[in-house]
Amino acid sequence: MPTGIELAGTNMKHIRPRSEFLQTMQDRGFLDDCSDIEALDRQFAEGRTVAYIGFDATARSLHVGSLIQIMMLRWLQKCGHRPIVLMGGGTTRIGDPSYRASERPLLSSAQINSNIAGIKQVFSRYINFGDRPDDAILANNSEWLNQLHYIEFLRQIGRHFSVNRMLSFDSVKSRLDREQSLSFLEFNYMILQAYDFLELSRRFDCRVQFGGSDQWGNILNGVDLIRRVLGRQAFALTSPLLTTSDGSKMGKTASGAVWLNADLCSPYEFWQFWRNVADADVGRFLKLYTEIDTATCEQLGNLQGAEINEAKIRLANEVTSLAHGSKAANMAAETARRVFEKGEIGGELPKVSLDRDEVEAGRVSIVQALVKSGLVASGKEAKRQIAGGGVRINDAKVDTASRKIDIDELNGNAKLSLGRKKHVVLCSG
Repeated sequence: MPTGIELAGTNMKHIRPRSEFLQTMQDRGFLDDCSDIEALDRQFAEGRTVAYIGFDATARSLHVGSLIQIMMLRWLQKCGHRPIVLMGGGTTRIGDPSYRASERPLLSSAQINSNIAGIKQVFSRYINFGDRPDDAILANNSEWLNQLHYIEFLRQIGRHFSVNRMLSFDSVKSRLDREQSLSFLEFNYMILQAYDFLELSRRFDCRVQFGGSDQWGNILNGVDLIRRVLGRQAFALTSPLLTTSDGSKMGKTASGAVWLNADLCSPYEFWQFWRNVADADVGRFLKLYTEIDTATCEQLGNLQGAEINEAKIRLANEVTSLAHGSKAANMAAETARRVFEKGEIGGELPKVSLDRDEVEAGRVSIVQALVKSGLVASGKEAKRQIAGGGVRINDAKVDTASRKIDIDELNGNAKLSLGRKKHVVLCSG
């Protein structure tokens, strides 16, 4: 089976896609690997094609690590094709073991349904759902997985899977090579994901599954199952698993994940995440996470010195507008400007509630406030930042880690700052 596009092989270096969608994906850096790139290019060029991505409901929001797949679905629809957003109401009950060191905790049906309700909120900002031919479809694999009868499933579907082949996939081998347990429950996950692809192919003539490069083996299982059961060609198309220029996992900060839902990560915090990316990441992130033309993205990414900050502000405004709307992006940018230029306490700054009685009793230290705010990940990091002169309250430098939060500061909604770019407001909880 032919594989490889740019980062993973040579196929894409020798062809120029005819289809608008694959051309866009190539130009903007979305492509990692494909099961048959020339046939897929013909598929997209010849007419409307249905493709899907699955999202398991392991939390009540997706974070920016999932944003590259969401943008792929957005571009798919903009190029005249039909996206399917598949909620993993069924597969979440097992948990994807790919490249994990241990088994995911099992969630109850109530938790899964609650998480799905939270995750659904983000998609309507990126893609259009409805009944028109190119409108996106929102599906939930619990609709078919929860109805399966085990013996019949094994007879009809299980017989098409080779355990030898499944053990050869890197996502499984990496776990076994480290001599870490892989339960039979988890081992079934890739069969169910393949069955999802088959079911979507039957119901909606879905021909393509997108996913991160860690899903390559799982998606190929689905491609093979569709060939065996339906006798038709389907395709796997993966995107790279992104890291930042310093090697950090995309979407992770010292204080945790950067969530897409506003109740978990405010538009201001979201805006600041993009404003503070490394200089070396700006051009690449503009191509992946905005709709600015690629020539402009490259021009902005090549700026040097203080000029690159304007490109970062453009990046933050564009990405936040897509995720939270232009009004929220403008408010976040204005808050950042007032805080940076005038030292004001902007209304959009994240608020951190402290127990009033504990503050009055002198039992809340600056170190505790820094950790609770998420500005630092640990007390040790807080003390290091204080010793380095990087912590301020209302723009006055904090000199000692033993300093307590004063009740007057709480009454006045004090601004707690780490460096020049990270700020929160302390308030009474």
